[in-house]
Amino acid sequence: MHATRVHYKGWDNCYRLANSSIEMILTADVGPRIIRFGFVGGDNEFKEFEDEVGASGGDEWRSYGGHRLWHAPEAVPRTYVPDNVPVAVIERNGGLYVVQPVEALTGIQKEMQIYLDEYTAHARVVHRLRNLGQWPVELAVWCLTVMETGGVAIMPLPPRGTHDDNLLPTSRLVLWAYTDLSDPRLVLGRQYVLLRQDSQAQAPQKIGASLPDGWVAYARRGHLFVKRFQYYPAGAYPDMGCSFESYTDHAFLELETLSPLDLLNPGEETEYTEEWFLFDGVPAPQDEAGVIAHVLPVIQPTE
Repeated sequence: MHATRVHYKGWDNCYRLANSSIEMILTADVGPRIIRFGFVGGDNEFKEFEDEVGASGGDEWRSYGGHRLWHAPEAVPRTYVPDNVPVAVIERNGGLYVVQPVEALTGIQKEMQIYLDEYTAHARVVHRLRNLGQWPVELAVWCLTVMETGGVAIMPLPPRGTHDDNLLPTSRLVLWAYTDLSDPRLVLGRQYVLLRQDSQAQAPQKIGASLPDGWVAYARRGHLFVKRFQYYPAGAYPDMGCSFESYTDHAFLELETLSPLDLLNPGEETEYTEEWFLFDGVPAPQDEAGVIAHVLPVIQPTE
């Protein structure tokens, strides 16, 4: 689809992709960053940090909000190389290619390839990491979407079974040093894990998992944002085997998918694709029964 160049909240060089249902806005002044995704004329499903949106330049890392691309595992300073400079935006093959200058510290170049369906509330985002340095680098593609406050993240666990049917473990649930399983924002169920964003809860919270079903969702104010992604059973995932992680604090909640680790020699690249969907009229679940009653009927027809 054709992109329209627009001004957005202090950034002069932004691009808008839209159909009759949804719109997305990315900025060329910094990034790559998709700063807005939502129904046309409706709320932004993504968080925007008002004190950072519209800013550019400088050596301080800024989140800005929206959707960004990192490389895992997380480490300082590698992960937090600022992306405060302009990016190249190329309209090609029905989509937008957004290419960041090579990171001087790491030799890695980040790229997003973005498509919006002509008619439906569906987008495809291909994430690429390219090693343009002088030595091999082991990394994973890390796709982070910063969601607006007041919603709940939904993570499907692998199919459950019985003790008699399977004596061996089937999946991973990964904890950080600050993860608190007694936190009321967490609902640990038999089939689903829910993590609620609470603006009154100051403490950070994070949980990770291996999710072979290849989807996660965020429900907020009657809208359901769904990410679909490929799961590789034989892949060596970072962070003790996480294909998905979710972090929250008082200001936002992140939906983070990861690819398996890959050793990139100089000149090589790796990519990872997310499919985004947005639905209306879906109540936010409070527990597993709510997921089964309201979320699954929306998720399953897209399979």
